[in-house]
Amino acid sequence: MKALTQSRRLIDTQVQLKEFLPKLRKSSWVSIDTEADSLHSYPEKLCLLQISLPGSDVLIDPLAPLDATPLFKALESKELLIHGCDNDLRLMYAAKRFIPSRVFDTMWAARLLGFTAFGLNDLLAKLLGITLDKGAQKANWTRRPLTEKMTIYALNDSRHLRALADNLRDDLKARGRTPWHEQICDRLIREHATPKETDPNQAWRLKGSSKLNRREQAILRATWYWREREAIDANKPPYFIVRHEDLVRLAETVIDKKRKTAWPAKLSNRRFKSLRDAVGQALDLPPGEHPEIPRTVRRRITQSEKLFYESLKALRDRQAKELNIDPTLIASRSTLVRLSLEDGDERNQILPWQRELLNL
Repeated sequence: MKALTQSRRLIDTQVQLKEFLPKLRKSSWVSIDTEADSLHSYPEKLCLLQISLPGSDVLIDPLAPLDATPLFKALESKELLIHGCDNDLRLMYAAKRFIPSRVFDTMWAARLLGFTAFGLNDLLAKLLGITLDKGAQKANWTRRPLTEKMTIYALNDSRHLRALADNLRDDLKARGRTPWHEQICDRLIREHATPKETDPNQAWRLKGSSKLNRREQAILRATWYWREREAIDANKPPYFIVRHEDLVRLAETVIDKKRKTAWPAKLSNRRFKSLRDAVGQALDLPPGEHPEIPRTVRRRITQSEKLFYESLKALRDRQAKELNIDPTLIASRSTLVRLSLEDGDERNQILPWQRELLNL
């Protein structure tokens, strides 16, 4: 009976979704979370939506043959209660170009209130005395049927968000920080309301690639694209095919006659042959087709800019100490540097509450 009760919480047919939508449309609040398959598949996709309403916790299966358009349409007008919404907004936008009108992010609320441990489990334990089992955190969310452990784990990620949000919302209001939180949430929505674009001239530049010469970078570029094709064909994350550091190591040893070529280990014969072909094609490229090495133009900071930076940092640190929050919430070091540049435009990039605290 217990397993049957769990299974009824999974909506995976059009009829079930149609029955659920009136309850969603009438709800005064919606808590939501998502699960993806980034640890098991490539490219990743939205695998599960957890939704909690008054008296109801359900799972929506976007992998099932159902049209989820009416679901996202109903969610558009709701304030969504989410913990650490970056990944959730990105996944939902990629799946259905979904852009919510309002979000209340419990993680950012906690940070603005000075919590140094702001994971969902940390906050639930501290504020509500609830401890969750995180054993299914790295589960394969493409698996069907879901196990009972996966079902319980997923439902727990949304069912307590209302109580947590109420607690944090009251504290934000009492401290006058509600506008700060609203500005952060609005920015998060804007940042995830556009497709994620990958710069083809930068995507393959892995850690360690800056030490390679142009010909070696051509090899790295070719092997990176080879790995992308292999990962997509195998539906496996790229690091399951070959690790980042192994691609860089291969690129720096192929043309070095004093060193043995560091071919990745444990490749199938087919995969090794196709990798060798990719390397060969890169080696045949004329020098004019080798990647350019990016040059960073750095200008010296003037004395007045240095003094302004130091005064901004001192003010930021005083404000953060008085407010009992992480100083980087007001401005990171790199933001302070950009703010201090006389020819910069960083003041228009930071949020109004941050400008106010920095007297800008």
